[in-house]
Amino acid sequence: MVERFIPAVFMRGGSSKGVVVRGRDLPADPAERDRALLAIMGSPDPYGRQLNGMGGGLSSVSKVVIIDPPSRPDADIDYLFAQVAVDQALVDYGATCGNMAAAVGPYAVEQGLVPVAGGQATVRIHQVNNGKLIHAHFAVEDGRAVTDGDLAIAGVAGTGARIRLDFVDPGGAVTGALLPTGRVVDRVEGADFGPIDMTLLDAANAAAFVRAADIGLTGAELPDEIEAIPGMMAKLDRLRRQAGVLMGLAATPDAIGPSNPRFIIVAAPAPFRILSGETVGAAEHDIGVRMLNMGRVHRAIALTSAMGVGVACRIEGTLAHELAMPSGRPDEIRVGNPSGTISVGAEVRREGGAWFCDSGAVYRTARTLMRGEVAVP
Repeated sequence: MVERFIPAVFMRGGSSKGVVVRGRDLPADPAERDRALLAIMGSPDPYGRQLNGMGGGLSSVSKVVIIDPPSRPDADIDYLFAQVAVDQALVDYGATCGNMAAAVGPYAVEQGLVPVAGGQATVRIHQVNNGKLIHAHFAVEDGRAVTDGDLAIAGVAGTGARIRLDFVDPGGAVTGALLPTGRVVDRVEGADFGPIDMTLLDAANAAAFVRAADIGLTGAELPDEIEAIPGMMAKLDRLRRQAGVLMGLAATPDAIGPSNPRFIIVAAPAPFRILSGETVGAAEHDIGVRMLNMGRVHRAIALTSAMGVGVACRIEGTLAHELAMPSGRPDEIRVGNPSGTISVGAEVRREGGAWFCDSGAVYRTARTLMRGEVAVP
């Protein structure tokens, strides 16, 4: 078999990076497309390093962005996100990626898909995974996105130009409702932990929230410390799958996919050590978070999950609202995570006893790392 090469761009978006390709260059058959994406990223790799592909051995760097012309009139571009498992022959489309969405607008402009010569660009992105819209706003010079700037984001060295991502009407992206069960707190009969409170929320991605104290954690642990606790990851995944059934994502726990719902551990602000070795003080964040995705504890937090935390903090009665310590900035929630903090915003309202989210906003940076061709079997 002789490999062929297709046009590709390797980009960082927020605290993730991945390969960006055009849908027209991939096989039309879904199964063949998945095999191509697995080969591009070097999966499955029992050694967990993806040395035979473009992946980096973690979920945050094992991502593919597929770009197509818009399939709806209020969008400029279609964005399909593919999460490629590291050690399994699995490509998951059940969730979208807000971090890589930060790269979609600059890619569209630089590839001439959304012509902007200079000034401030707005690219309307249709997230094919969930049918929702993101509006990306960023500066352009000479037909290319500006990359130099003063915005520092947790988990990424250096600074970059601001990209504002406005998530339009993010509620019910996966299940059709911001609160899929209609309640701000559900009591789940977890076999490993006994009866446990959870908030089940769907804002951009489905997520199940649990108090750190209820599962024997403080919320200040680093990812490796959580993963090293005997049996903990399996217990948390069983609880996540039970939550997924309650949210209506599948009829049985075994049928719940690896990416939805995300599992979010929340705690009141307290000093914690981040991956760089520095310490984040209690006054420097409004809520502490550890997130599980694709069977691992995230080294930062997925952007859509951070936004979901911001939404949950605004809804009275949720576990996040209960634990958050508002800083006095009405438009900002600072989410503490293993790489530092991320600031998010959310506009929510209550009508007739039901909660709605009109929008969520985050700031990211992005950069093109390489242009060329990538090998596909």
